[in-house]
Amino acid sequence: MSTEPQQVVFYSVQLVFYLYIYGINHYIWSMETATKPNHIGRKISRIRELRGMKQEALADALGISQQAVSKIEQSPEVDDDKLQDIAKALGVTKEGIENFSEENVLNIISNTFTSNDSSTINAINVQPNFNPLDKVIELYERLLQAEKDKIEYLEKMLK
Repeated sequence: MSTEPQQVVFYSVQLVFYLYIYGINHYIWSMETATKPNHIGRKISRIRELRGMKQEALADALGISQQAVSKIEQSPEVDDDKLQDIAKALGVTKEGIENFSEENVLNIISNTFTSNDSSTINAINVQPNFNPLDKVIELYERLLQAEKDKIEYLEKMLK
């Protein structure tokens, strides 16, 4: 029996839980930004959080202090040069930050994870933390050594 349906269920449950928690945070966040819909600092903060990055990591990438990042995230506007540097550190474009919308993120997530077939599992980009070619070479070397050991053993038995 294939484990793909179990994985899909697991990811679906995980996504539902995330969206539940996210929904609470989004409600609070949207209440805070109701009067400031284009608050660049908060957009930077949300993109950073969605990328799983801490303020310290962003600060290191920008060569500034964590307190400076906190101040930027509280600012409704950020100058273009600084925004370009931040975008590069976050792995997005400057326009991506300026046009960031939590609703679009939810639409992308819901469109990606509503499939009823096994293609949902393909939407999850799993990147191995090792080089597959290195593993093939390692396996080949182990098999080669086993063959050498076998030949050595048989030669010893013939003597």
